[in-house]
Amino acid sequence: MASTSARAATSDSIAASVPVPGATAQAGAAVVAFRPPVRPLFERLTAGANHVAAAVLPPLIVLAIVLGVWQLLCSEPGARLPSPSKVVSDAWDFIADPFYDNGGIDKGAFWHITTSLSRVAMGFAMAAVAGIALGVLVGQSKWAMRGLDPIFQVLRTVPPLAWLPLALAGFRDSAPSALFVIFITSIWPIIINTAVGVRNIPQDYRNVAAVIRLSWWEFFWKITLPATVPYIFTGLRIGIGLAWLAIVAAEMLIGGVGIGFFIWDAWNSSRISDIIVALAYIGIVGFLLDRMIAAVGQIVSHGVSAQ
Repeated sequence: MASTSARAATSDSIAASVPVPGATAQAGAAVVAFRPPVRPLFERLTAGANHVAAAVLPPLIVLAIVLGVWQLLCSEPGARLPSPSKVVSDAWDFIADPFYDNGGIDKGAFWHITTSLSRVAMGFAMAAVAGIALGVLVGQSKWAMRGLDPIFQVLRTVPPLAWLPLALAGFRDSAPSALFVIFITSIWPIIINTAVGVRNIPQDYRNVAAVIRLSWWEFFWKITLPATVPYIFTGLRIGIGLAWLAIVAAEMLIGGVGIGFFIWDAWNSSRISDIIVALAYIGIVGFLLDRMIAAVGQIVSHGVSAQ
């Protein structure tokens, strides 16, 4: 019995001497605060490097394979398209100095892309405002959905360039015509996705709003908008891609400074290498625009995605 008591006392003394997470010093006892182990810097750097490699290496490998096959197919004499090495050598001035400005349309890639982006920004901003408003209307009202949804479904299938002659006839100017083409091309996915988001608002939210007697504006600001943000940004991502596609196509016909007209002018001058470089720029800018809208959507919606 005495030995059992001694073992219990020993266990109690050992347990009392072990620091407990969150415990504080009592009665003069020196207790060391518990701290979680810190990963060594080398391990953190290794984990970060592995993450970056997993994201970057696969596309780089695929790109290297594509460039290699392209080089093999187009390096033979009489090839209709230039090889990657010939593209770089022929368009090196266009690649190395994107900021030159010799007046008129003789400008570097930076100025052409900036001009196209400014047109896209104005047209897409108008489409976003109008598209969200119409999407909320169609989603909230059954009569509006029955009357407008069939029209939207028909108009959204019209190709962007099909609107350009009508816009030129109406505006008599290329600048507003280009903005109209961007607007009319990018608005449809915004309307449709916003309407779907509004229709998917849980009925419980609507019941609570009716009980506490929210006004239309309060219901929109406190319930409709937060609940539909993931759907809205899904439509915005699709819309910005269509807007970038539309402006490149429209600029081929309206002329002036812009990446689309640069491609058409390069074709007329038989500068195939410049066309290929411009296409690469278009793809990169389009990808960055999509990533930018997606990042803003993640911040605004707190990481919630549309179901």
